[in-house]
Amino acid sequence: MDNQQLKDLVSQMTLEEKTAQLLQLTANFYEGTDVEGQITGPMEEMGITEQSVNASGSILGLSGAQAIIDVQQAYLKKSRLGIPLLFMADVVHGYKTIFPIPLAIGCSWDVELAEKSAEIAARESAVSGLHVTFAPMVDLVRDPRWGRVMETTGEDPYLNSLFAAAFVRGYQGDSLKDELDRLAACVKHFAAYGAAEGGRDYNTVDMSERQLREYYLPAYKAALDAGCEMVMASFNTVDGIPASGNEKLMRGILREEWGFDGVLISDWASVREMIAHGAAEDDREAAYRAIRAGLDMEMMTPCYVRHLPELVENGEVDVKLIDEAVLRVLQLKNKLGLFENPLRAADPEREREIVFSQQHRQVSHELAAKSAVLLKNDNGVLPIRPEASVALIGPFAQSEDILGWWSCEGVKADATKLGTALEARLPSGKLHIAAGSGVHTITPEQIAEALEAASQADTVILALGEDSEMSGEGGSRTNIRLPEAQLELVRQIKQAGKPIATVLFNGRPLDLQGVFEESDAVLEAWFPGSEGGAAIADVLTGAVNPSARLTMSFPRSAGQIPVYYNHFNTGRPLDPQKTEERYVSKYIDSPNEPLLPFGYGLSYTTFEYGELQISGAEMSAGQPLTIQVSVTNTGDRAGVETVQLYVRDVSGEVVRPMRELKGFVKLHLDAGESGTAAFTLKEEQLRYHHSDLSYRSDEGAFRVFVGPNSRDVQEGSFRLV
Repeated sequence: MDNQQLKDLVSQMTLEEKTAQLLQLTANFYEGTDVEGQITGPMEEMGITEQSVNASGSILGLSGAQAIIDVQQAYLKKSRLGIPLLFMADVVHGYKTIFPIPLAIGCSWDVELAEKSAEIAARESAVSGLHVTFAPMVDLVRDPRWGRVMETTGEDPYLNSLFAAAFVRGYQGDSLKDELDRLAACVKHFAAYGAAEGGRDYNTVDMSERQLREYYLPAYKAALDAGCEMVMASFNTVDGIPASGNEKLMRGILREEWGFDGVLISDWASVREMIAHGAAEDDREAAYRAIRAGLDMEMMTPCYVRHLPELVENGEVDVKLIDEAVLRVLQLKNKLGLFENPLRAADPEREREIVFSQQHRQVSHELAAKSAVLLKNDNGVLPIRPEASVALIGPFAQSEDILGWWSCEGVKADATKLGTALEARLPSGKLHIAAGSGVHTITPEQIAEALEAASQADTVILALGEDSEMSGEGGSRTNIRLPEAQLELVRQIKQAGKPIATVLFNGRPLDLQGVFEESDAVLEAWFPGSEGGAAIADVLTGAVNPSARLTMSFPRSAGQIPVYYNHFNTGRPLDPQKTEERYVSKYIDSPNEPLLPFGYGLSYTTFEYGELQISGAEMSAGQPLTIQVSVTNTGDRAGVETVQLYVRDVSGEVVRPMRELKGFVKLHLDAGESGTAAFTLKEEQLRYHHSDLSYRSDEGAFRVFVGPNSRDVQEGSFRLV
């Protein structure tokens, strides 16, 4: 269909059909495809009619090719105008082949492989009947107490933007109509959901517009610039107004300033939640505010279908607002080719061939291995020596719970277990496995079994972490240490006197007190996905040399939070040489710095940096700088070094951060090999939002930093003229 035909279709719709097209419901409203026309319990509970369900525009959460084919065909038989349904789901880090959680993918610093993971997720989802994924989630995060940090790629706006665009390219490809194995992407949560106060989910967000634009909006914009078809409104307030009814945010910034003309959908029940926020008196006012803000689709509440017709008839809402929302929904269906092919790629036979294929699992394995961050490795405890006897102890030694939150159709029982994978890689009789504790509980019998296993080993691998329910949506925590049962296990095993390498399975940066100092080596595995056990076993045994780098700082304690690398200096910065000075910005019981900074990660080999070289002392708009440094692999095995470039604007009209990531280069170096990391730094990379919200650079002094992380850097300087 062309756009005029879509407009003609809108003109043929009744007002009730239009508002129903803006309604999204879960699959249980269509139980058994409802062919007998019985109004089910969910309809009565929500207070909507069978007619609204029969004319609704999309379904959330149904999957499986045959199920979707059945519902689509039954729906079209009842549809007066033959408008097909959209099928959407949260395909966040894989459909059935589960990849590492997005925070882990961010730590790979591998944008191309991230794109590949989204492409595979789209292929599995599309053949299973889906059209849209509620991903990528690109919220910038600084508070690991928030459970949903697992769903984003970290604390840096530049890096988050790169991954946002990559995920969109992977999901959508070049043409949704021509590439049936792709999905429409929906970037979320617009905006600033990751800044919830206290790290408490759904909590208030309150910041200046300059802060919002400088740090939180760039990744959403990058997703839209990559062609993202949909945007999801966030649960939180932005400048005191819930996002779902925020005209300045949605019509002002998103629609008018950025030119976005795709579909804007609420989050689950977020339109009605304006009442609880105190921004609407009832469903009627919530519908009024949401449609005026430009929200097209309402998820799982009936405010639109029950009240928009009345609001139009009373002259309070212009029907044009509803027509433009319906048109955007129809345009998306048209881009997906659903009017010509309402079943699209849904194919039960191909589904059996494609979903969870060995080829897809191999990419999951590669990404899990590249996402595991080596945080500590004293005395070369890792990799495990080929001849060593190993005790694998801990609740994650043989755990299937390594997929993480939002694992869609992933099956825990399909995940490769760490113990099983290590058993296949170590000589017979060299691996001794004991649970040692549960995630939250420990018994004297478990301790005794663990100590017995440790006594037979040269090295102990402790497999510890959070269960998947401890992070994700609604998974906020005030205490982000490991559960006490596991800390007790660490204390008990420490007494055995054997070298300890700890592997962590978790969905957030943890407070590692009771673990980090007690361990000789620490490997952050995150929730690594379907092939996680095998991938982590490859890292532990040295088949893979770890190369990942943190994209979110690890605090020393929860009391430091929020702690992030791109902070301000303050007017009374702490001098590291004068730690006893009182009247400076510091804690009296802790260092200011995180335990582990942004960009940090170790390797099984070592790298030596040469002298930092800057092409000139001055930069101008037409004269960029070249910054380079030579790096030599001084160890005995090949490895990857991620060389990072940071900049500081020494004196800005608005205070600037101590470090800002501006680029990175991954050098693959054999033992003894040298390579050069070269960066081109341009004037536009120095621009920022000023107090009047203009986006420009300032002349003056700048510092440049290059190194393996945001802390351990070489420094140079230049002037922008």
